[in-house]
Amino acid sequence: MKTTVNIPDKTLRDAMRHTKAKTKREAIVKALEEMNRRHSQAELLKYTGKFESLMTNEEIEAMDEDDWKSWTPFPKGTAVSKKRK
Repeated sequence: MKTTVNIPDKTLRDAMRHTKAKTKREAIVKALEEMNRRHSQAELLKYTGKFESLMTNEEIEAMDEDDWKSWTPFPKGTAVSKKRK
């Protein structure tokens, strides 16, 4: 989207320095992406400590394979692809 915005020179220079951007556009995009990322993290942080029924790593490791399969969303005998992106 093409937009015209008046940004104070010092603020833009600081953004370019902090983001190590070579252009003004790159600095603005990086700054907006970082702001969006931080806000998304803050939203997720609201839920920290809210889950009471999650298993600990020790509990998961102590389970045998049949118990573990009962926790997976796939029924027994279903092939699961192990492709990585």
